[in-house]
Amino acid sequence: MTRLLDQPDILAALPHVGRGLIDAIERARLVGRGGASFPVATKWRAVEQRSHGRAVVVVNGAEGEPQSKKDRLLMTTRPHLVLDGAFIAARVLRARRVILYIGERHSAARDSMLRALGQRSEPERNIVTFAAAPARYVAGAEAAVIHFLNDGVATPVNIPPYPFEGGVEDAPTLVQNVETLALVAILARTGEAPNGALITLVGGVTRPGVLEVESHTTITEAINRSGGLTEAARAVLVGGYFGSWMRPDDAWAMRLDPSVSRLGCGVIGVLPSSRCPVCEVAAIMRYLAAESSAQCGPCFFGLRALADACTRIAGQGSNPEVLQRLQRWSAEVRGRGACKHPDGAVMFFSSAIQVFGDEFASHRPHSRSEQVRLSA
Repeated sequence: MTRLLDQPDILAALPHVGRGLIDAIERARLVGRGGASFPVATKWRAVEQRSHGRAVVVVNGAEGEPQSKKDRLLMTTRPHLVLDGAFIAARVLRARRVILYIGERHSAARDSMLRALGQRSEPERNIVTFAAAPARYVAGAEAAVIHFLNDGVATPVNIPPYPFEGGVEDAPTLVQNVETLALVAILARTGEAPNGALITLVGGVTRPGVLEVESHTTITEAINRSGGLTEAARAVLVGGYFGSWMRPDDAWAMRLDPSVSRLGCGVIGVLPSSRCPVCEVAAIMRYLAAESSAQCGPCFFGLRALADACTRIAGQGSNPEVLQRLQRWSAEVRGRGACKHPDGAVMFFSSAIQVFGDEFASHRPHSRSEQVRLSA
């Protein structure tokens, strides 16, 4: 099997590619690795049909998910592979410009990408510009990327127009995650795309970090490759902060196949049994509420209310009235935001209520000694 991280990072002539590459991408069933798992061929065709030599390719290395490390690893260790994918996209889509959009805190990744860019040919360098993505959770969302590159504000905006219709400077724009572009580069060179994904294992595993897995790999097998569990697991979070909690017995056999499973940003988090799930959920909800774009009531007020109620239960103990409000508010927030941020937060919270319902219903405040242990 072709593996992404086994590819040498070398500077070589780009393969001759044309519109037929989009068909190859479709046959490979390649989906985006930035979180939405959208079919790559569909995005490329939409831009190519409208390009007329005006298209823009945005290399999305914002990686705003706090637990994810895969994109930074890829930009740091395989920068030429990512650039190959970007320049191949530019050729196929007849793009006039490539923008490297990299998280402002990802200094090692930025330096590696810019160093590799300096080794490319002058015609390639001349079409590339760089933009530092703000360190915000929403900064990597397509609409937020376009808004920032056009107006300097990294918040999602209402759509349409979609990026493929009118993105950067109103040109048809492809916003593509760095892992996705690296996979396209391998496909263009070898005729075969890696049949797997990069995941970030976090939490109660012996060796947390980035792991490349085949599509048939289960969560259990991935954890075993990373040394196993540090203790019994209470739950597994699949897909990061916009993902879903799963009970261990339901999660262990899940295949890590991006084309059939909702892996989101590729984060697999194991919650050890010694951690308090109510406190963990409350902390993440506070984070997501703080990352609101403050553009609409469901996001600004709704997520804050949900986070405050979770925090109240975590700090003061269970309260039937608060639990009822949480369930009612989460239903009221879903589908009503100006962007997908409140939907992602509510999906996370709803899965928490399903998996940790008993803990939320019977939670008691922790003693000082328990608080010290839980925060260790």
